[in-house]
Amino acid sequence: MGVKIPSAIQNWGSKKNSSEDLQYDESNSFDGEAAVIELDRNKKEIGYFSAASLICNRMLGAGIFSVSSTIYALAGSVGTALLLWFVGSLIAMAGLFVYMEFGVAIPRNGGEKNYLEYVYNKPRFLATAMYATYVFFLGWAAGNSIVVGEYILNAANVEVTQWNSRGIGIAVITFCFLINGTSIKAGLWLQNVLGVFKVGIILFISVTGWVALGGGLKTNDFKPTGNFTNAFAGEAPTGYGVVNALYNVIWSYIGYSNANYALGEIKDPVKTLKYSAPIALVVLSIIYMFVNIAYFAVVPKEVIADSGRILAAHFFRIAFGETAEKACSVFVALSALGNVLSVIFSQGRIIQQLGREGVLPFSRFFATSRPFNSPFVGLFQHWVVCVITIIAPPPGDAYNFVMNLISYPLNLVNLAVAVGLLYVNWKASRGLVEWNPKIKATFPVTLFFALASLYLVAAPYIPPTGGQSVYKSLPYWIHPVTTWGIVAVGIIYWLVWSVAMPRFGGYTLMAKEVIGDDGFWRNRFFHVPSDVTDKEDYVVKIMEQEEGEKVNFGEVTRATDSNTDGASSYESPAR
Repeated sequence: MGVKIPSAIQNWGSKKNSSEDLQYDESNSFDGEAAVIELDRNKKEIGYFSAASLICNRMLGAGIFSVSSTIYALAGSVGTALLLWFVGSLIAMAGLFVYMEFGVAIPRNGGEKNYLEYVYNKPRFLATAMYATYVFFLGWAAGNSIVVGEYILNAANVEVTQWNSRGIGIAVITFCFLINGTSIKAGLWLQNVLGVFKVGIILFISVTGWVALGGGLKTNDFKPTGNFTNAFAGEAPTGYGVVNALYNVIWSYIGYSNANYALGEIKDPVKTLKYSAPIALVVLSIIYMFVNIAYFAVVPKEVIADSGRILAAHFFRIAFGETAEKACSVFVALSALGNVLSVIFSQGRIIQQLGREGVLPFSRFFATSRPFNSPFVGLFQHWVVCVITIIAPPPGDAYNFVMNLISYPLNLVNLAVAVGLLYVNWKASRGLVEWNPKIKATFPVTLFFALASLYLVAAPYIPPTGGQSVYKSLPYWIHPVTTWGIVAVGIIYWLVWSVAMPRFGGYTLMAKEVIGDDGFWRNRFFHVPSDVTDKEDYVVKIMEQEEGEKVNFGEVTRATDSNTDGASSYESPAR
């Protein structure tokens, strides 16, 4: 049983279809795999290795090199810090399986946007409008752009000031925007190279840690730390410390669902999600634990607590000397660069997909693949937001604010996705919908991910104690409150676009999927006059008229003098 798509929508030059052709069912076949949508028909350019690199590059940025110091300071002991890293890996693995189940069922570009729209389809267009504001206003690639600047300055032995690291960060995000925007293949190639390079760095750190524990590290600066003796000795973690430490851990795991954003461009989405994604996450989770063990094996606890974002540089200095510290700073900067490339690669496609959906203002502009057959405009939009995000925060709080402002709304989205999957499977168990993806997250895994996300959404309101605030001058609640402000903007936009304008304009907002010239399915939004009796048939007639056919609109309206030229009765995004 497949999705029934009218020929007027598949091919705008086709003969008209009856209104019954517009009825969709809830399943589709994907080379024998169950799916709930019509598949894109574009050229597939992303293979297994490139897909795995998308995940690795997105996850393996500056996080593992820059957050371990903060996690230890908030956890209060070595043992608790390592335990929080383990808990974070479990949350990430659970989240991966949730996104895998949705991805197999809905194998299109866009990631969680598609899943939220599928589940939360009432009120109409609310999920899309809120998600659009969430993506549109957040500078995902800004944080690691700043880290690149800090590590480059450290390598040059230049003091980090309020503006020099930000200036380098702006240069970094500009470079990543231009290479991804002008050549998809060049951007992917550079991501693949840096992905292999980054894995090599963290493997080297891991091996060094084991050598140190085995007594084989002999340098003037290194002395056995004894950090694993009474590993849980220290201050007891507070509620505020635990949740913010987990936010830092999860920051290092953000990206496990990165392949979901480009599923419409992946050659075999099912096998990619089934094998590439879990292998990438499991391998990186193990390496993350080994890297943290290496830090504690080489660097004294008091140095770790005061290291901030350059802990990896201190590690190399103690293990191999000052020259190695500078080399390490260059390595970490390149690692963060690979992450920025991967992040902006995905975010540009999400913005383009929102343009294709027609929910953004000036949708033609955002949906286009011109001039380089890439999401250049979507990438440019994200570049603008990142530049503003890099410049705006006060000195000292820029990185932590960006990190938390990304992590908090992401946990909110993860909560909605997990609850949505529970709801879909509940409906399927009662025969209300057909839902048979080849990859299943299972109920316990989905429930665990939902509860973990709920905790991470609620706990940031716990006030800090004992001077543990992650900000120097900003209030501790700034990132959740800012997130809810963005949610409010989304609701206001939805009320204006989907409710107020149609009501006062005398039309009904209709959405219909069409296949574009580039092979991607997208929504076109139509302003159908309120007096039309058969609105879906009216939409098909408009599309037929665009192909030069003669259409009698009087057949689908109450009044014979209704608008029949179609020119002012609808509004559509880019084809």
